[in-house]
Amino acid sequence: MRYLILLILTTLPLIAQADDYGSATVQQVTSIYDGDTFRADLAGPNGEPWPDIIGHRAPIRVAGVDTPEIRAECDAEKQAARQAKQFTVAHLRDAERIRLEHLDRGKYFRLVANVMIDGRDLGQMLIDAGLGVPYGGGHKTNPWCE
Repeated sequence: MRYLILLILTTLPLIAQADDYGSATVQQVTSIYDGDTFRADLAGPNGEPWPDIIGHRAPIRVAGVDTPEIRAECDAEKQAARQAKQFTVAHLRDAERIRLEHLDRGKYFRLVANVMIDGRDLGQMLIDAGLGVPYGGGHKTNPWCE
């Protein structure tokens, strides 16, 4: 019996840590804050509506990338932040389909997701364009103000 209890207690954290919470479809981008953060109205993966409390103007953080901050410490970062934001605005605005994959909750209660724009990963696009750096959580680097 002790072993069963020990087994249950050791596996509970693994069960509680789901890989992700599925996917969603962006119906409309409502605002863009910077290169890796925006708000959108969401639907389920097949277009079924989400309740307004979670699907209306939901804050979304692009997973896997960190872009310069609009409220930066130095002018170089502020300029880089404007470029990253313009890149994200252009790609989200011109998209035929925006899909959020591997949804999760991050700090600040935002949704964190791989943002797929017409099948292409926005985070990787930002990195490839030199407008962001890889980010997996934890301590951020700041290459823009060095």
